[in-house]
Amino acid sequence: MTVTLIAKAPAAIRLETYSAKQWTTRLGRERPNIAGLAASQGFKAKPGQVLVVPDGRSGRPARVLAGIGETPDPWSYAAIAAALPPGDYKLADAKAGDAAALGWALSAYRFDHYKKPSERKPAARLLWPAKADRARVQALHDGIVLARDLINTPSSDMGPAELAEAARGIALLGGAQFNCIVGDELLEQNYPMIHAVGRASARLPRLIDITWGHARHPKLTLVGKGVCFDTGGLDLKPSSAMLLMKKDMGGSAVVLGLAAAIMALKLPVRLRVLIAAVENSVSGNAMRPGDVLKSRKGLTVEIGNTDAEGRLVLADALAEADREKPDWLIDCATLTGAARVAVGPDLPALYATDDAMAEALLAAGLQAADPLWRLPLHKPYRDYIEGKVADITNSAETPFAGSITAALFLNEFVEKTKCYAHLDMFAWNPKARPGRPLGGEATGLRALFAAIEKRYGRR
Repeated sequence: MTVTLIAKAPAAIRLETYSAKQWTTRLGRERPNIAGLAASQGFKAKPGQVLVVPDGRSGRPARVLAGIGETPDPWSYAAIAAALPPGDYKLADAKAGDAAALGWALSAYRFDHYKKPSERKPAARLLWPAKADRARVQALHDGIVLARDLINTPSSDMGPAELAEAARGIALLGGAQFNCIVGDELLEQNYPMIHAVGRASARLPRLIDITWGHARHPKLTLVGKGVCFDTGGLDLKPSSAMLLMKKDMGGSAVVLGLAAAIMALKLPVRLRVLIAAVENSVSGNAMRPGDVLKSRKGLTVEIGNTDAEGRLVLADALAEADREKPDWLIDCATLTGAARVAVGPDLPALYATDDAMAEALLAAGLQAADPLWRLPLHKPYRDYIEGKVADITNSAETPFAGSITAALFLNEFVEKTKCYAHLDMFAWNPKARPGRPLGGEATGLRALFAAIEKRYGRR
């Protein structure tokens, strides 16, 4: 973590935070000079807005007034950290906790690995809030940074092998077991669809498998889509649609960041992580529209579109995950443009087979200011993906309900597990905001962690 949170600050400047509603009430009790200063600077305690109150004699900052949202969220504090001049600050709000600390820490995030080294300007530093759980904040920060870095790394340096090595490092750090099935071994061990999607690339496909925790603990399985670059295959994407395809492994990045946080905090679960890591390329042995693939589950899949490859690799991984009947099974994937049209870049579309699980995930997302939005697994739409010559097709001919039909496709490969959730996410910030620069984003990670932590507790 970049040093923006400190344990001691003897001369720290008092930082008072108010929502717009609280500031309206407070304003009537302020001295006329403060009220006048606020009016002249247009300070209305909007989230991230800052007003530095100088000392009357020295002119140095004596206190700082800042705006936050009506409910605690990290991004208000990230905006405050970005707006303040360098110095040490102490929050006056005794109730400020994890959201304040995490937002402040993430305000320092930059992905500048490929740029010439440059000296960063001194940052505003915050005395750790008394109510902040330091270990939890550190674990979430590190998980988010890990996910962002993986997504932001160009595909030239983040192919299936590099993603597997990153996963190996995370497993080693957490004391987990690591296994990887590579290339033609996927056929030998019955992962035919992962192999079919990745075989056209010179970079061999693989299934990453991490296990951690005590066997007596409840089973939690996380599955991630790891398409390290997606050309669309023979149904080639236009260049404009290919520009962001380094992020098509965003689901796997979120899963790895989440797993790292779970292991760092030693949550009492038997964790398994499955990531299908492939590159969807074009060559003489690429799968073709109209091909029929056999899946790990035994269902035959007709290829309606080679650009609907993510659900194919996820299906084989989900079939393996389902074999163990975990207590909770969650997959994360940058799966459909239809979900982005429906709910935009910030909201992952949530599908769940169990209402109680869905409610827990939604509630956790609201609490963590990392909201999810539930969409239905509408069974009548299953007809849209009925295969003509096979059991099922990976791409419906209708333009309707693209995200729902993709979720229904995945659900075909989960039959033993009662509680299964699928997150269709963007994993990218299309514009820069405080704490959330343009680029890769660990969409849904904090929501998932909060729900998992509440369900299983801490040791």
